[in-house]
Amino acid sequence: MTEHVPTTCMRCAVGCGHVQRAVETGYGLDVVRGDAAHPVNQGLACQRGVSETADPDGEWLTRPLVRRDGELVPTTWETALERAAEGLGTALEGGSDRVAVLGSGQQTNEAAYALGKLARGGFGTRYYDANTTLCMASAVTAYYDAFGSDAPPPTYDDIPEAETHLVWGANPAAAHPVMFRWIRQSAAADGCELLVVDPIESETAEVADIHVAPDPGGDLELARAVLARLVETDRIDESFIADATTGFETLRARLPDAEPAANAAGVSLETVDRLAAALERDTLLYWGMGVNQSVDGTQTAAALIDLCLSTGNLGPGTGPFSLTGQANSMGTRVCSSKGTWPGHRPFDDPAHRAEVADEWGVPVETLPDDPGPGPVGILEAAEDEVEAVYAVATNPAVGMPDATRVRKRLEDAFLVVQDAFHSETVECADVVLPAATWGESEGTAMNMERTVSRVQAATDTPSGVKTDLELIAELATRLAPGLLERSPNPTSIFDEFAGLTAGTLADCSGISYDRLEDERAVRWPAPTRKAAGGYRYHDGPANERDEEAEDGTLESTASERWSFPTPSGRARFSAGDGTGLPEPPDEDYPLTLTTARQPGAYNTGVRTRDDCPPTARVSAGTAAALTAELEGPADERYGRITSRRASILARFEVDEAIPDGVVWLPIHHPDVNDLTIPAVDPRSKEPNFKQCAVRLEAPTDTAAITLEEVTV
Repeated sequence: MTEHVPTTCMRCAVGCGHVQRAVETGYGLDVVRGDAAHPVNQGLACQRGVSETADPDGEWLTRPLVRRDGELVPTTWETALERAAEGLGTALEGGSDRVAVLGSGQQTNEAAYALGKLARGGFGTRYYDANTTLCMASAVTAYYDAFGSDAPPPTYDDIPEAETHLVWGANPAAAHPVMFRWIRQSAAADGCELLVVDPIESETAEVADIHVAPDPGGDLELARAVLARLVETDRIDESFIADATTGFETLRARLPDAEPAANAAGVSLETVDRLAAALERDTLLYWGMGVNQSVDGTQTAAALIDLCLSTGNLGPGTGPFSLTGQANSMGTRVCSSKGTWPGHRPFDDPAHRAEVADEWGVPVETLPDDPGPGPVGILEAAEDEVEAVYAVATNPAVGMPDATRVRKRLEDAFLVVQDAFHSETVECADVVLPAATWGESEGTAMNMERTVSRVQAATDTPSGVKTDLELIAELATRLAPGLLERSPNPTSIFDEFAGLTAGTLADCSGISYDRLEDERAVRWPAPTRKAAGGYRYHDGPANERDEEAEDGTLESTASERWSFPTPSGRARFSAGDGTGLPEPPDEDYPLTLTTARQPGAYNTGVRTRDDCPPTARVSAGTAAALTAELEGPADERYGRITSRRASILARFEVDEAIPDGVVWLPIHHPDVNDLTIPAVDPRSKEPNFKQCAVRLEAPTDTAAITLEEVTV
């Protein structure tokens, strides 16, 4: 194949359209660029998305492997599949919950749907989840609490209309470059501005009009301080609150005084006033993993939504906009049956469970009645209840908190790993199934604003590689006969999924491959072949709904303009309290470790990683305190970062973007999560990746340490 084939970039969740062309001979891609015909990006593309698609680093898996005498050795497809089915089947003989399944936001919708169908309808396990829970679950829970449904209300169409762009605990300059270009363009317009809330002066904060740096873990206190200040100074939208929401008076009664809350967050009251003033204008409030990855993640995300609701920032050009990291995190949430049934059908609703069971042709009692404990809880269950694990396109051996313990659990279980690249999880496996990657697979993906578009193959795959969908179906044939066709067609799988969403809050039943061929991309809800979603919950502009009152004035009928899938039909304020840091610094571990993305790096690094120790960024003050304790040659710039769980070697770099008392490490390096704590948000089950207590030590495996005395 040498023609240019349109597809969707699978690097992040912006959902840019690409065109790609295969090499003239052999396998692989020769050309990848933005697709000018795609309605999402209209030809824009970031270099990272292009290069990681066309020429990724990492060791490709090209043959199935099985473990013999402690070593992974090449084998035939039939042997590998039979060995995988035997190990999983033996575990299932002890009960459905003896097998765990871990999916991914890098799969197509079709593969994610098939995997969920196998896990829930074939195995019947409650121990099934995806790595999207590690980054988005707190935002999802907060959306359900506030609006009765998952997914952001705004879309990309709202970015040019906003006057204030408030980015909180996210770094779209590094994580979502194309989207950040739109944000910067809008913020640069007359009368508009960009504000960033982040303990670190990130790449996004560097170009902001205002950078607010709360203490690590201080986001909830800061959000509550801003709302308290808005209330104290009579700057809330009483009309919107009365007409379209519920629960505000309960929240108002629980608000702290603004100044003590600001102090607790590590900022001044003047800073709180600056944020409050920004919210008086048409505001898009974006947030990401800096908010979600916390034991208070759900409550903090809810507090940000409260800021939007209380100031009337809901509607076109405004609103709460969570930024999704993985390319198909949204699709995994809609398709895969990990937290809801397809179409966001409630997991515990008997009628929905019965409808799903009927569609799948399985007894309703096969389906679990709760979605399980999340990835951390699943791998904790591998210490006793879970005997076998099937991991698809994910790397839990380094992507989970307290990763040393996770690797031990994976090594003790019977582990089947399905992936395109060699990873640390592959090293723990009993069976390895090489899977196709970007440019080699057919299907669809959903971006963070609910838009579905095609993923298409431009190149063939080597004979030792199969697609995710093919491999899931092969195992289903052996373990749950009749559940899936042995060689399923992505088109028929999509049609099955889309049909199952008919009438739901995430209705995709009006989307088909033929429609996507014509339109390139369609946003849900799309209940008919002509329908496409826009701003959620909003029935039309206010001036189209204003009515004449008895005195001749125009009276807004906001209750008619808004429709939320909640029992009251109104949006709901939150009123919960935070729990605080699960592991604050102390005398033994006096520093706070935080983790974040790097530009040009990918998830756990399997496509972009080098073999060097991670680079830890610290302030000059932190560096000086450490250097005073050490001796050695100036070119030995390594030390150890130690938590209560592990100690890792790192290279140190002085960076004034990092506050005193904080150590910054990239999420992409395989050593980093050996340090992090497995505490989770009690409701979303998302881990507290962003803060744990550490200390710095002289290395035991080099002579000494000094710190690089340059600012980068």
